[in-house]
Amino acid sequence: SMQRCEQKGVLGLKMAAEEKAGVKSSSSIVPCFLFVELVIMAGTVLLAYYFEYTDTFPVHIQGFFCYDKTFSKPYPGPDNTSKFPPVLIYSLVTAIPTFTILIGELCAFFTKAEGTQEKTIVTADCCYFNPLLRRIIRFLGVYAFGLFTTTIFANAGQVVTGNQTPHFLSACRPNYTALGCQSTMQYITERRACTGNPLIVMSARKSFPSKDAALSVYSAVYTVMYVTLVFKTKGTRLTKPTISLTLLCLAMLVGVVRVAEYRNHWADVLAGFSTGGAIAVFLVTCVINNFQQLQPHPPLAKPQRPESVLGMPMVTLPCVESPLEKLRGDLRSARSDDHQPYRFPATPDVLIPSRSISSEV
Repeated sequence: SMQRCEQKGVLGLKMAAEEKAGVKSSSSIVPCFLFVELVIMAGTVLLAYYFEYTDTFPVHIQGFFCYDKTFSKPYPGPDNTSKFPPVLIYSLVTAIPTFTILIGELCAFFTKAEGTQEKTIVTADCCYFNPLLRRIIRFLGVYAFGLFTTTIFANAGQVVTGNQTPHFLSACRPNYTALGCQSTMQYITERRACTGNPLIVMSARKSFPSKDAALSVYSAVYTVMYVTLVFKTKGTRLTKPTISLTLLCLAMLVGVVRVAEYRNHWADVLAGFSTGGAIAVFLVTCVINNFQQLQPHPPLAKPQRPESVLGMPMVTLPCVESPLEKLRGDLRSARSDDHQPYRFPATPDVLIPSRSISSEV
């Protein structure tokens, strides 16, 4: 037992020395990363894959009115022919935040910016996790998780609603004669009403919300919050606003192009903007603490009550002023007002003591 106590004492002294030296011991960081965070990340990626590239979740089939002008816009072609093709959007939403976070963390690490300095994590006396590497992995990992989450939210909305794009009828090519369309108020619910390419028709049923708009705004808001909260620009006030407004402008431009090319409605784009922006704000504020190190609050010291010699609490009553002292105070104030010498009466033979009550319970 003595040896165990000595070992615990040595271990405690070692941990205290490491804390002072900027090193923190942790035995849970590796298991949590391997068995919790990686599992959640893998599940998110798989769910996004099933939504995007498989028919596991069938799209809801909505009907349409005959000759509906809302869905009769010309077919703009596949997404690859757009001014902002998906390849370009996915490349930008991956490269811009990654490059920005890498530059920001390297600058903050070498300049020792306030609020970005963290302790080195030691696991099992053999593995050291540098604070720079930890912050980069944390911020980029949370960003990747939010990127796939935004994709899942957008795909889920498109699958559940099945709203048509503005060019739906041009891609559907319904046979109005065979369907018996005689007025614009006639509603068609037949599943085999479309004669166009099934893949193009299925893509034209995924309009709400706009996935490209959601991804672009998520990336822009996440990067803008990082630039605003982490970057320290001394001597200039326009650097951070310029970078932030440029990124937001690019994100808004993606939505405008989607509407101008008849690929989405305005409501689809606005819903995508709201989805991506909300996810980015939630992750930054509630998950990674605004890119700052979480400072633990020191414990509040409990007020100690005075104790007597016997170990019992003391109860001190307030002192009661003596009548003689009160009389002397009144006479001194009267003397200072009249500016005349005053002779105090002779001190009586018997003094009245001041009653200062102090009892012990």
